[in-house]
This record gives sequence, structure tokens and C-alpha cells, in this order.
Amino acid sequence: GSVVASYPYDDSPTHRLTGVYSKSADDEVFKYLAKAYASHHPIMRTGKPNCPGEEAETFPDGITNGAQWYDVEGGMQDYNYVWANCFEITLELSCCKYPPTSELPREWENNRESLLAFIEKV
Repeated sequence: GSVVASYPYDDSPTHRLTGVYSKSADDEVFKYLAKAYASHHPIMRTGKPNCPGEEAETFPDGITNGAQWYDVEGGMQDYNYVWANCFEITLELSCCKYPPTSELPREWENNRESLLAFIEKV
């Protein structure tokens, strides 16, 4: 896990594991939507999730192009964009894939304003 808003494409023509910016035709729209979410999240907007074992990992403005972060061949986000014209971003909301129940109220508070801002973009 991490704390970042990721946008298409997740796959790249070269299939390099990381570092390839894979721009979609709607790249500016996707960046706008990702920033709308990230800019309201207290951790995501810093671009420094500080996840254990990945402390050096950073994301400018709390967003990333999927393939630039790591290549995912055959992902649902890309499939839905290409074949169904669905505009989706992927939200990584926690360093921990399964946070304890006791942390859920804090996670809600961290994401509430981001969710409202994102919904307003619809």
C-alpha cells in the first residue's frame, strides 16, 4: 500500500517495471481528478506517505501516473478507460492493506473532504 492517487495508464508499451510515463489522451483530465482528491487529503497532498520500507518514495502533489510508478499489464483501470470510456483513478489510501478497526475513524477523517471534493467534480 501507499497513500497516492494514481491515474492511467498503468501499462506502458515497453512494459518496463517502473519509470515510464504512459500518457493517455485524457492525461490532463486524469491529473485534474487525481489532484482534486489528493489536495484535500492531509497525508496524500504532502507527496510523502512515509510507508515502512518505502520511506524514500515520494509523489509530487500526491499523484502519479500508474506506469511511472510501476507497470501493471492488463489492469482494470486501463481496460475500463479504453473499452468502456470510464474515467477512473486508483486511490491508495493507506500504507497498510488491512488497517485495524481502531484506525478506521482516522482514515475516514483523512478521506472525507477528499471524497466530497472528488464527488463535486462529477
